[in-house]
Amino acid sequence: MPNIHVAVINASTVVKDEDFAKTVAALQIQVSRDFAPVWGIDATLRALSKQEKPTAHEWWLAILDDSDQAGALGYHDLTSTGLPIGKVFAKTDLHYGDAWSVTASHELLEMLADPTINLTVFDESNRGGRLYAYEVCDACEADKFGYKINNILVSDFVFPSWFESFWKPNTTQFCYSNKITKPFQLLKGGYIGIYDINSGNGWTQLTAEKVNHRARPPVGSRRERRSILTSNRIFSTCHSE
Repeated sequence: MPNIHVAVINASTVVKDEDFAKTVAALQIQVSRDFAPVWGIDATLRALSKQEKPTAHEWWLAILDDSDQAGALGYHDLTSTGLPIGKVFAKTDLHYGDAWSVTASHELLEMLADPTINLTVFDESNRGGRLYAYEVCDACEADKFGYKINNILVSDFVFPSWFESFWKPNTTQFCYSNKITKPFQLLKGGYIGIYDINSGNGWTQLTAEKVNHRARPPVGSRRERRSILTSNRIFSTCHSE
């Protein structure tokens, strides 16, 4: 049995309990069937009812309305016991016409791959060197590149080969959908956090298009937290035991 246990919490006013339960079931299939064989990371998910609380050893995936609600309810950078937390802003997704289930899939897989939001890959082939954030869904995150599990749309994700610059185009599989054909490629709507070594300007977003509404990190998101020192991250105050 996987030693990572994730409590999935529905604190959103726009996600119905029935849709929530179906989505968590689809996410469990994605993690164990699709993601674990590629990344070697599996997890057991538990859908919490409104009355249930996570246990002290569980990571959290919180389904919230927006970043304002996250702050108001005390969902911050870490769980109440200092473990990883992922946040999904379902109401914000609906505002932009995006599927919250894709975002939930995205946040879950990225939390499993880089739980402390501090892993990077160094690519020396680009202008003296560039660090790429170890985010496994950003490059192919658009809903149109997702796929369905039991009629629930989930996010595409990259393989470890996406971060390996030695691969020639079309010589291996770079993402689950097979739509990416070479390392570091961004599909339409995709982006990735980079740190240019020469400029030293901190973390910036490399995007597939000049205009991308998802390129600016939402408050409380993984991308925003990557720029926050671990020692400055805030423990959540909700659902504490």
